Amino acid sequence: MPTCQNCNNKWSWKQTIKKTTTLDPAMTCPYCGEEQYQTQKSKMKNSSLNLIILLPLLISIFFSIPGVILLSVFPVLFLLVMLLYPFLVEISSKEEYSNFFKT
Repeated sequence: MPTCQNCNNKWSWKQTIKKTTTLDPAMTCPYCGEEQYQTQKSKMKNSSLNLIILLPLLISIFFSIPGVILLSVFPVLFLLVMLLYPFLVEISSKEEYSNFFKT
């Protein structure tokens, strides 16, 4: 679970989900009110975790899997990702930007 860098309080699972599912990159700490930002490393981890949801599509290319089974696996994987997501979130007091055009 993420820990605020300002007050060192650990956020709960519910608070983390609530704060990270908004479009605003700034997340206000529920304890001290300071703005926190998800780190780039954390964003990369969580985006790779989201790819697990699409794994059945890749497997279905190589193996013959009935559509009913394939469609029933998606909600299970989605719930699994949502349960694990807050444990991989890391926050920082400073907003980081990824530099895709490094020279």
